[in-house]
Amino acid sequence: MLYSAYELQRAWLGTASNWAMVGAQLLDNPVLPMGYMGIGPAAASALKVFAHLYEERGKPEFDIQPVEVDGASLPVSEAVVLEKPFGNLRRFVRDGLPADAPKLLIVAPMSGHYATLLRGTVQRMVANQEVYITDWADARLVPLSEGHFDLDDYIDYIIEFLQFIGPNTHMLAVCQPSVPAFAATAVMAAAKDPCRPATLTMMGGPIDTRASPTSVNDLAMDKPLSWFENNVIATVPLTYPGGGRKVYPGFLQLAGFMSMNLSDHMMSHYEMFKHMTLGDHDSAARTKQFYDEYLSVCDMTAEFYLQTIEHVFQAHSLPKGEFNHRGKLIDPDAIRDTALLAIEGELDDISGIGQTKAALGIAEHLPKDKKKYLLAKDCGHYGIFNGSKWRTKIAPVVEQWFRAHPTVKD
Repeated sequence: MLYSAYELQRAWLGTASNWAMVGAQLLDNPVLPMGYMGIGPAAASALKVFAHLYEERGKPEFDIQPVEVDGASLPVSEAVVLEKPFGNLRRFVRDGLPADAPKLLIVAPMSGHYATLLRGTVQRMVANQEVYITDWADARLVPLSEGHFDLDDYIDYIIEFLQFIGPNTHMLAVCQPSVPAFAATAVMAAAKDPCRPATLTMMGGPIDTRASPTSVNDLAMDKPLSWFENNVIATVPLTYPGGGRKVYPGFLQLAGFMSMNLSDHMMSHYEMFKHMTLGDHDSAARTKQFYDEYLSVCDMTAEFYLQTIEHVFQAHSLPKGEFNHRGKLIDPDAIRDTALLAIEGELDDISGIGQTKAALGIAEHLPKDKKKYLLAKDCGHYGIFNGSKWRTKIAPVVEQWFRAHPTVKD
């Protein structure tokens, strides 16, 4: 019922968006006088902002641009190298990359946004690394015949991707996947898997949410698991390939994130309106580009979402040594040669300070020279993996970590 109501609202607003754009184009038409006087320009700008906010969106493209290396602009090739029902492994490599360049697996969040949210992360790292990323599927597009997808499956996917890429791959997990990425590393270390990662970088991840809990953590901890199951889990309508699948809809996740900083989002759209009215199209385009990505959402399977709430935010299974994979207890102490880098943002309001750093403590017998912590000053959650501070302050530390720990011991 919830999903069907949303689909009805989306259809209404989509129609309104289309009519708003028609109105804006009429007001902007140079043969009509309204575009040059009175409230014409302001009305056109307002209609464009409304149309953009409620327009139909699908999965964005990565659209990785050529990179500058030694004064030369080098194109980047993109390809899906491994296909799986709930997510593909996508590869990016620039022209002229040395054969011995580090291999990097970026584990994208499965949290309502597409992996393209990490476009800036890929763009920065592809200059010096052979980059792979977990391109998770929208659960509403995965038929029921493909089965379920939970935390165990997520960990299995990471392991399979690392084995496909090969030994001495570096792994970077952004936010939510820090927990399953750490778990996958421990599982592979215990098995002496030669493809266990050479390094694991965790960025703004909820390894132990008991440290500096945020409003996101409070919501997850204050309500019983049954509340989430009864209030935020919906059934995909039969009009989609995944019809009948139980999911946590992306539109609910987006609503939650928007409500955390609603005034900021309203101000951003007001500024976008002003830029359009004043003819500052470059500034308006930057805001539009950000929201094109931010407002593009996808669903995640109910079982994965509920297990994440239970084990990461309520039971704190990993830091308490109670996290299982396929019925077998995960041993963080098995990590003895994968170098760990924990990165946190000073202003992060999603993963509080200390939550990611906790990973360094639970890998108890990992040598100190294989542990590093970075607190990124004046960085919020998104700033640690995107934007100027990521490009100039954080990424160089990550790359230096790769080169300091190029391999694991057999």
